[in-house]
Amino acid sequence: MIQKNLKAKEILVTGSAGFIGSNLILELLKNSSPLHIIGIDNLNDYYDVSIKEYRLNQIKSMADSHPESTWTFIKGSISDRELIQSIFEKYKPSIVVNLAAQAGVRYSITNPDAYIESNLIGFYNILEACRHSYDNGETGVEHLVYASSSSVYGSNKKIPYSTEDKVDNPVSLYAATKKSNELMAHAYSKLYNIPSTGLRFFTVYGPAGRPDMAYFGFTNKLREGKTIEIFNYGNCKRDFTYVDDIVEGVIKVMQKAPEKRRGEDGLPVPPYAVYNIGNNQPENLLDFVTILQEELIRAGVLPEDYDFEAHKKLVPMQPGDVPITYADTSALEQDFGFKPSTNLRDGLRKFAEWYKEFYG
Repeated sequence: MIQKNLKAKEILVTGSAGFIGSNLILELLKNSSPLHIIGIDNLNDYYDVSIKEYRLNQIKSMADSHPESTWTFIKGSISDRELIQSIFEKYKPSIVVNLAAQAGVRYSITNPDAYIESNLIGFYNILEACRHSYDNGETGVEHLVYASSSSVYGSNKKIPYSTEDKVDNPVSLYAATKKSNELMAHAYSKLYNIPSTGLRFFTVYGPAGRPDMAYFGFTNKLREGKTIEIFNYGNCKRDFTYVDDIVEGVIKVMQKAPEKRRGEDGLPVPPYAVYNIGNNQPENLLDFVTILQEELIRAGVLPEDYDFEAHKKLVPMQPGDVPITYADTSALEQDFGFKPSTNLRDGLRKFAEWYKEFYG
């Protein structure tokens, strides 16, 4: 692997108003200055746009307090090929972090078009732009880091999930698009010697997260006095990963690109890698809900006498869902000396405190 210093680099982050993207940019501005960061996001209304605007405002404040760095935001979609080409031509990013994607398993069942447009066409546009960044002898993109997902494991019976496992049986279109991203990246790494690293994220949570995620949706419903549905009758386990841990892992990966080298046949060996990035400690959904409700009461989001049993309903598994996610993170530990460390209660406490502050 090639160690890269991020200072003074041109870094393109797609999905920059998203949950992981915005937190990544905040951390880069805070601790890796001076930097030149270009962000792109289409600010779609898949969920509450005010949260995306809140994240962008946070980035602007951070950038203002670190004038040695530059922050440029472009509103647009990665599925707009001409826009992506113009960004690469103008800013010549040396590191690209592709976090723009249509997320969510269930939404992919009812709105497949959004996934094809963003996750396939959009990612293809990013790959093509990376490829052409080497034209005319240019240095080009030194490292493409992109978001994959634990969803690629589908209904794999073997746990914990390892990147060595076969993942040819997706149970949702979302999962299929993410596996496709890994295959496309491999092909481009092989053909054009583009160093690329895919990260299979495991259930990321935290303050200013995605409202379509269970912990956020449960909180909204409980606050409104509605009943929450716990799938598979509570017999689900999830490898919840706190967003700060994810960001720390992404930054470590950004700095170490897979090495360009030639095989015995004289042809490039694809400078390509895929890692799991998760907590390596699955939590039972019922335990998770118990901790969440305790922290919501502690933060004053819910009253102390809230009757949870009256607002809780155990229901069957949903289409596209899987009973367990569990990351084998040994490769990430071995190559980067990194393992997520935030426990669930601490993470949910920070979320509950943010929720109280944001919604009042």
